[in-house]
Amino acid sequence: MTGAGTTVQDRASLVYRHVDVFASRAYTGNPLAVVPDASGLTAAQMLTITQELRHFEAVFLRAGDDGAVAARVFDLFGELEFAGHPLLGAGAVLHERDGSAGPRTWALRLPGRVVEVSTRPTATGYHAELAQGAPEFLGTVPDGDRAEVASALHLPERALADLPLEVVSTGLRYLVVPVETGLAEARIARQDLAELLARYGAQYAYVLDVGALEGRHWNNDGILEDVATGSAAGCVGAYLARHGVVPVGEELVLRQGRFTGRPSLLSVLPQGRPDALDDVRVGGHVSMVARGVLDVLPG
Repeated sequence: MTGAGTTVQDRASLVYRHVDVFASRAYTGNPLAVVPDASGLTAAQMLTITQELRHFEAVFLRAGDDGAVAARVFDLFGELEFAGHPLLGAGAVLHERDGSAGPRTWALRLPGRVVEVSTRPTATGYHAELAQGAPEFLGTVPDGDRAEVASALHLPERALADLPLEVVSTGLRYLVVPVETGLAEARIARQDLAELLARYGAQYAYVLDVGALEGRHWNNDGILEDVATGSAAGCVGAYLARHGVVPVGEELVLRQGRFTGRPSLLSVLPQGRPDALDDVRVGGHVSMVARGVLDVLPG
């Protein structure tokens, strides 16, 4: 990696790796750009690069002084305090660069916390698993508001499952909206969704078909649908375990991405007790797709 004193002006080019996460083969799953050496890049430059590459998210890595790898994640709008599939993809790229034939564990330092990603080689790339830590349950939507939330997601109230609409966090705060029907019809149906979610302390909404274990998530403006949301998968696993839908200590497979044409499989393992979950592990396959070089860097 470039030395700590090197600035982006000293660099002639920037290498990145294109991977597909939650996918056992290329061109499925959630695409991601991983920059393995982002030394000297500013946050503004990282955002510009993410917007240029047009992946849903990109992750920028830099060697740390404490053995951890510094990681910064950006979507098309700004930096994220936590993420799922970018950290899994980062672990896979680190493993590839390391060249080890056996399993590895990586400490990734986000701006506000350190997380652990475990990786092992597979026939098409790597399998990666992220320990998201103990989930927080931050409150439920009052019964009288359920219809309004359903309508904001283009759903009738009768589509909702007989479970609470609950805000759960393992780093980002998701309102889990459980449904029995209507997943195909769901979409963002009001412009002020972010304000509605903030009423309950949530940042985002995740619509979950409880019977099929399949979900959908969008940016709050509804323009972009996420292919596979690793940060939400931990919240979903914790939610299902807390309410007795799935057993604690057994891995479940969450499906996402069918409606974007990129089917994805997210493995989720809630650990602890239903009333005291101490960790949720989220993992999946990472396929190595392409290598790229940026010949011109943002000013």
